[in-house]
Amino acid sequence: MNISSQSAKSEDVIDLKDDENFRNTKIDVKVHDSVNWKPQSKIWPILQIAAFIAALIINIALPTVQIVNVTPYRVVLIFSIAFLVIQYIISFFNEKIKAKVNHRSQFYFVSGVVLSVWDILSTKTNILPLPFFPGPGQILQAMFDDWQTLLISTAYSLRLLFIGFAVGTILGLTSGVLIGWYRQWYYWFFPVLKIIGVVPAVAWIPIAMMIFPSALISEVFLIVLCVWFPVAFMACGGIENIHKSYFEAARTLGADEKFLIFKIAIPGAMPSIFTGIYTATGLSFTTLVVSEMIGAKAGLGWYINWAKGWSNYAKVYAAIIIMAIVFSIVLAIIFKIRDRVLIWQRGLLK
Repeated sequence: MNISSQSAKSEDVIDLKDDENFRNTKIDVKVHDSVNWKPQSKIWPILQIAAFIAALIINIALPTVQIVNVTPYRVVLIFSIAFLVIQYIISFFNEKIKAKVNHRSQFYFVSGVVLSVWDILSTKTNILPLPFFPGPGQILQAMFDDWQTLLISTAYSLRLLFIGFAVGTILGLTSGVLIGWYRQWYYWFFPVLKIIGVVPAVAWIPIAMMIFPSALISEVFLIVLCVWFPVAFMACGGIENIHKSYFEAARTLGADEKFLIFKIAIPGAMPSIFTGIYTATGLSFTTLVVSEMIGAKAGLGWYINWAKGWSNYAKVYAAIIIMAIVFSIVLAIIFKIRDRVLIWQRGLLK
């Protein structure tokens, strides 16, 4: 009975392989790209180039009402158009670049439209008047005119941010692990964490300036404080949310306390820790700007406060744009580190 059934199954397989419809069937396997997920389009990559060309034509063709050197703005538009065109040509020969171009094309298209509308409302018609609403050309002119001061200010801000963020992250991670793991630490220090953490770091500026001998140390202290709380809080919460069965299984296999902390508790809390680091990044930039406006002699926050005193809002917006670029780069670095550390989550989360 078994032999006959196996023979029937074998004949079915042979018939299936010999079937013409089976041979002509193609299995379409689509690989899901979680990064460049936009559907393929032939129109948007062209429209993004057209948007920047339109922005250049508008700037050249329409008369300028406000006094501004339009050369830097036009140079940037020309370089942007050249970059998009070269990228578009290369995309015909590289599938990865083609996916990236297709995915980003809608965003670049909207950026070109925004530049055109902004230029018309400010530089060309003065509907958005000076000094509060400078056009894109005036902001770029401010960047070119003050590039040395902006470069020095950016370097000062990065130094302050790096020191404060590194110290705050180390202290937050250490204290968070101790509070989450040991009951005595939780008993004494978690109330302190809750009390100090809810107070904005900038509220400590008068006390910091009174206690610490220099403005730099005061600024570092404020950034450390604003970074320490979210990292410590999320590290503590991440350890507390790990299921106890993991620790029980490790103890059954003979694991000591050191193994439980460094091999189970900290790795298991890493998703929560990185959430705290993301939150701390935004808070650190806010604290950085406010602290530099008070006692610093250089930095992007100092530059914004100085330019505002002269009512030169083009320089204010220039510093804000540079700050946004720096913030995006810092976040990109943190995301790269997170992807490397939490590689085990790939394919498990949305």
